[in-house]
Amino acid sequence: MKIAIISGSHRHNSESFKISSHIEKKLLSSSLCESTYLFNLADNPLPLWEESIWNGDSIWEQRLQPVSEQLAGSDAFVLEVPEWHGMAPAGLKNFFLMWGKGELAHKPALIVAVSSADGGSYPIAELRMSSYKNNRICYLPEHLIIRNVNTVFNADSNENTDTAQAYFDQRLMYCLTMLKEYGLAFRQIRASGATSLKNFGSGM
Repeated sequence: MKIAIISGSHRHNSESFKISSHIEKKLLSSSLCESTYLFNLADNPLPLWEESIWNGDSIWEQRLQPVSEQLAGSDAFVLEVPEWHGMAPAGLKNFFLMWGKGELAHKPALIVAVSSADGGSYPIAELRMSSYKNNRICYLPEHLIIRNVNTVFNADSNENTDTAQAYFDQRLMYCLTMLKEYGLAFRQIRASGATSLKNFGSGM
């Protein structure tokens, strides 16, 4: 099994990337998957979506093809999303516009939101409402909000709040274990042929 992690912050050295990197290590060290792919939007090579993508523009194909292959070869996804002004970052929403040809389709995804304070719920609601329609990504009913993110998952354990760290460690493992099982189950769904995008390429 291969699980892709999308780190949704545009900022370099962000708390989001800290969490994404920890998730990648946890997936591998816990043998929840055989391989991972970490796509960091802070090193975002993606300009804003434009219509030439649909027209087979060669520059866009060169830009997107390596990522497309990684996404298509993944069984499940972790969407790591910070809350910016009560919203998901623009680069993450832009990401979803790029891949509507089945790379994400009928594959489970866990949303992990982070907040420097007590927020984090708004981007989850936003992604669940508007990001899945044409790409057909399937969000788990479970999600994780890591609040006061600067107090947990730090490399220096002295910077972590013990009770919060213990709770989020357990909750993260619970969510990732669930994601693995969904990933295994959805293989059968895709193999059935019932999810073909041939006749209805866009969601309703």
